[in-house]
Amino acid sequence: MDNQASNAEAPHSEATFFTGVARELAERISSKQAIIGIAGLGYVGLPLAVEFAGRGFRTIGIDLDPERVRRVAAGDPSIEGTSGEVLSRVVREGMVEVCTDFSRAGEADIVFICVPTPVTTAKNPEMTYIESAACALAEHLRKGQLIVLKSTTYPGTTEELVQPLLEQQGKGAGVADGFVAGRDYFLAFSPERIDPGNSQFATANTPVVVGGVTRTCTQLAVLAMKQVCEQVHPVSSPRVAEMEKLLENIFRSVNIALLNELAQLCDRMGDISVWEVVEAAATKPFGFMPFFPGPGLGGHCIPVDPYYLSWLARRHDFETAFITLSARINETMPHYVVEAVMRAIARQPVRLSDARVLVLGVAFKRDVSDTRHSPALRIMELLSRRGVTHLAYSDPHVPELDVPGAGFRLASVALTEEALRSFDVAVIVTDHSAFPYADIAEHTRCIVDTRNALKNIVCDREKIMLLGGGDL
Repeated sequence: MDNQASNAEAPHSEATFFTGVARELAERISSKQAIIGIAGLGYVGLPLAVEFAGRGFRTIGIDLDPERVRRVAAGDPSIEGTSGEVLSRVVREGMVEVCTDFSRAGEADIVFICVPTPVTTAKNPEMTYIESAACALAEHLRKGQLIVLKSTTYPGTTEELVQPLLEQQGKGAGVADGFVAGRDYFLAFSPERIDPGNSQFATANTPVVVGGVTRTCTQLAVLAMKQVCEQVHPVSSPRVAEMEKLLENIFRSVNIALLNELAQLCDRMGDISVWEVVEAAATKPFGFMPFFPGPGLGGHCIPVDPYYLSWLARRHDFETAFITLSARINETMPHYVVEAVMRAIARQPVRLSDARVLVLGVAFKRDVSDTRHSPALRIMELLSRRGVTHLAYSDPHVPELDVPGAGFRLASVALTEEALRSFDVAVIVTDHSAFPYADIAEHTRCIVDTRNALKNIVCDREKIMLLGGGDL
């Protein structure tokens, strides 16, 4: 077994660079004979499976959700996150097969773990999904396999959690001293960089980072990722790659928190628009990157990742005060938006119990259907608790929604002139491209705009309460 180089280099393309089972695996990768396994067919795993299959690799998808497996097996073009046409083709050609358990994991030469990594109610890492996947893989682990963890997690997960679970299995497989990473099998971490709804950057043209447990592990993982990614950046260890992923998302969390706090100050001052301030600052060609305020953070990573790092920091007797504070600022934004809606209702000749409120956009970001951690869900829950009983929403990407904490299910409202006129307040939470903003501004009595979505509306400005715009 070799040691991880301090400055890992990309591997030679020739399989002869490797020896033993590593060479056999490299040859299978280079000749496209390697079978790919994907554990978790969500927003990370499914696009990766389709990309490998489209490049000529037989791919086995594993997901515990029977309905998800059924849709993938049918080549359902409505599944978000990948081209429906490409998915249908690779399924039809037999390049992608799917199952609801890990029984076929031993067939795969490379297995990518793409499972969720949420936090508990105490804001600690919830590692159940990774542990379960690693244990299930361990039952089928064989010599010469490459395991790549892609789920966002805290530094140390690959080597301290996944590796021991996998290597315990080796003793049961007849290996006297158990499986050893870098000798019997190969293990690496390569964080996902999926941006839902981004039409410019997908799996193929988004650079990825790879860090293996040993130098050979890194080189094999780089070789594997180069089959579907144009740029692969190797680093010296899984821990570096795990920390790098947290940095990416915490960087955004911190900067968005800065703007959210500045937006509240501008509202308090009353005569400064934070949107105009950012636009002006963005004219500087160096040393500044524009971020924008909003109703709160959502999605799969940014609301969660700061807590993974703060949990890890506490294990080292260190407090990430700045990072944790930023996360808390972002978490308060739904409350701030609800207060703005309350003030908007107070402007109308209607009692709170009779007020009709329309939430525009419940997905966590523009032009996607993903509602995970969406600030809209929290805003709707808080409005319901405050006594708003006539609550509705409209979202072209989310036809139905269970309202958190309210105990009922709603269907998306069509934005007709009659419907818009029936609401006392509309709050723009997600600025979908499909929304008829001119009609919304014209026909709705009062609008709380948390995204500056109505920036191009010239008429009816007196109706608009803009977050960070000096009129909240």
